[in-house]
Amino acid sequence: MIHLVLGGARSGKSRYGVALVADYVAKGYECLFVATAQALDEEMAARISRHQTERAQDELPWQMLECPLALSECIEANAQENRVILIDCLTLWLTNQLLEGDAWCDAKAALLRALKTAPGAIVLISNEVGSGVVPGDPLSRRFVDEAGWLHQAIAELADKVVLVCAGLPLTLKNADA
Repeated sequence: MIHLVLGGARSGKSRYGVALVADYVAKGYECLFVATAQALDEEMAARISRHQTERAQDELPWQMLECPLALSECIEANAQENRVILIDCLTLWLTNQLLEGDAWCDAKAALLRALKTAPGAIVLISNEVGSGVVPGDPLSRRFVDEAGWLHQAIAELADKVVLVCAGLPLTLKNADA
């Protein structure tokens, strides 16, 4: 089962994703939190620290992994029946990939292959960035384009796609309905 949860900054998408995980935990699933952020500056380091503290205080029995680049390998190594994996977030992973070099197409293809074959449940959190103005520089324009194409490819595979705005989920796709 693949869930794609999209939303803007501070939309409530991560909170919604954690609630999805809680539903799986109530059914007896283990839960794994995969964080994709890298502390490239002090502000991001503080955000990561805050999130780590929040997860440690959470009622869910999280296992935690940091995975800024090798996401497909992480899924292949950790996905299993009766486990739900929360990946937060795809757009940070995309940023890491684009800053790393020219391997983005291969990384994206590997992620899509891993998602297609992964057992258990996966909840993917990502920022919807295509609703704003066209960015002024080439790297930012590429980021917006690649994020949009990544979301479309995952949405095609996903069993459920939800857009969260102001803390309110809007179901865009539900294969169970």
